[in-house]
Amino acid sequence: MTALNVEGCRLALDKDGYLLDLADWSEAAAHALAEREGINLSADHWEILWLVRSFYDEFQLSPANRPLIKFIAVKLGPEKGNSLNLNRLFNGTPAKLAAKLAGLPKPTNCL
Repeated sequence: MTALNVEGCRLALDKDGYLLDLADWSEAAAHALAEREGINLSADHWEILWLVRSFYDEFQLSPANRPLIKFIAVKLGPEKGNSLNLNRLFNGTPAKLAAKLAGLPKPTNCL
């Protein structure tokens, strides 16, 4: 098992780098997870991360790519809710990486 050190705490990660305990997530944890992925979180990233967490709260699952794109388009408009924008922000794997950085489980239908 791997771990992530955040503000003096060791947070357990699964083999793919997702938090094992959703309660361990914080903005500091998101920054640490993003750093591991080579991403510097911007306001655009945070907007998506909060919406992904909202999706999880509503549906109790992490969204796959299509539902993620549709959800973002409904909430933020088509200029932000499109695959081009989300792929740019999340290194070509928006559903997996957004879920990881938001402290959520890996989407079930993502390899």
